[in-house]
Amino acid sequence: MRSHEAGALHADGYGGPPLYLPFPTDVNALLPQLWPDSVCRDAEGRLTVAGLDVVSIAREHGTAAYVVDEGDFRARARSFRDGFAAPFEAVCGGADIYYAGKAFLCTSVAKWVAEEGLSLDVCSGGELAVARRAGFPAERIGFHGNNKSLAEIRDALDYGVGRIVLDSFIEIERVAEIAADLGVVAPVMIRVTVGVEAHTHEFIATGHEDQKFGFSLSEGQAFDAAKAVLAHDTLDLRGLHSHIGSQIFDTGGFEMSARRLIGLHAQIANELGHHSPEIDLGGGFGMAYTSQHTPLEPAELGAQLADIVGREFRAISANAASGSVPVPRVSIEPGRAIVGPSTFTLYEVGTVKPVELGDHHTRVYVSVDGGMSDNVRPALYEADYSCTLANRSSDAEPMLARVVGKHCESGDIVVQDEWLPADTQPGDLIAVPGTGAYCRALSSQYNHTPRPPVLAVRDGEARVIVRRETIDDLLALDVGSS
Repeated sequence: MRSHEAGALHADGYGGPPLYLPFPTDVNALLPQLWPDSVCRDAEGRLTVAGLDVVSIAREHGTAAYVVDEGDFRARARSFRDGFAAPFEAVCGGADIYYAGKAFLCTSVAKWVAEEGLSLDVCSGGELAVARRAGFPAERIGFHGNNKSLAEIRDALDYGVGRIVLDSFIEIERVAEIAADLGVVAPVMIRVTVGVEAHTHEFIATGHEDQKFGFSLSEGQAFDAAKAVLAHDTLDLRGLHSHIGSQIFDTGGFEMSARRLIGLHAQIANELGHHSPEIDLGGGFGMAYTSQHTPLEPAELGAQLADIVGREFRAISANAASGSVPVPRVSIEPGRAIVGPSTFTLYEVGTVKPVELGDHHTRVYVSVDGGMSDNVRPALYEADYSCTLANRSSDAEPMLARVVGKHCESGDIVVQDEWLPADTQPGDLIAVPGTGAYCRALSSQYNHTPRPPVLAVRDGEARVIVRRETIDDLLALDVGSS
């Protein structure tokens, strides 16, 4: 292929903001849907969270740092708990909320989840170890994963988890054998690939057929899996599970997946004589990263999903050939929607570099002391984020900036496009909202960069709930020399 000038430089609108990012009337303003409820600016223009200003946070704990508003996290957990309880009470006696620990989990968060009355979804032996360290009630833990090791299955059964979500025929046999060896009956669910493709990034859409998770519904694998489970005395089939993807903003996909899952539930009841007591609709509820995102409130989600489930079971009951099928208890698995908006990442500006793009376009690159090692989502999913100047307000004109990290990758972008004050300079603090989910969880030590701490703020005080990694931590793993 012959070389030529980069086509993007000559595209219409290149160098300008995306459509969702109009020129701001006030570059210091905060979009409330992007931040924890307690975040505001004080009289000096500094960003504050739960009564504590970010300048004090940076001075005491350094940057980069994840900052979580504990009260906001707890309030969002309660909003799912209460928003689903009332509408599902009339349908099936209530709903269970499993916090998806893969979004972010540490012992403090596990304790918050338990104290707010939620259950917990874990996906690995490491996440289970965190739950055990926090003393999380075993019966309120669900264990996911498409390739659980023998040790992980044994640990889960030894602890007495409330459900193991089965993902393959091999795993059915593994769990049955280990349960027999331990002398227990394993409570299990079957993960069903319902053939619904959520409107999200292909890497986080998990309900369509061609992917690694679950038993196919269309090919009859899921029904065969139910028969295989029921053939084992050491397995207790608690129900069916589905998950259609992440960052979903409407209930259309859930309606289709629920219809197919409930149809299979009824088939198992009528043909195999087994009435499972549970059904799980999964998670994936979206959150706002920028002004283009409009998530539903938990109460609205709860009302819509309860209506869907109730309607589908009424349709089954109206079909005389189906017989009477009791409505099982419903559970869901929010993670991102709880922890994501409760957290922001605080960075310090290192350099500010205007770059001429040609055709009278200039892009200003604002480099911060973090990047893809603490938030790989922009590089991985092309995820969009917002940000604001955090240590002060400014009367300067807005400039269109790209906030980038310190790593040796051109794709090391923290915020693709954002308006910042034109006087943004080295030493300023930048805050990026919505970083609670899948940022620390997906973090790395790329370029041998120690991972930032996680700070919980409550009542004007910050405490470390995950400490900052150090160079000594990095070197402690390197056993190449004494």
